[in-house]
Amino acid sequence: MSRKESAPVGLTIMEKLIGLIMIAVGAITFYVTYTNLGSVGANSILFLAAGLVIVVLGAVLFIARTD
Repeated sequence: MSRKESAPVGLTIMEKLIGLIMIAVGAITFYVTYTNLGSVGANSILFLAAGLVIVVLGAVLFIARTD
């Protein structure tokens, strides 16, 4: 009989919490950059892309299952 070990509950909760924080930070970065495109200048695409990458990474952390 094999025994399946699972991750500690605290680790799972922190992973989900950090994922939510990353989603919020990425969304705020994207929103602020999008609403102030003129003042950011030529680097606006860089900040928009960085915001989206942070949101996607946060979503992956939030959705991922810890076995």
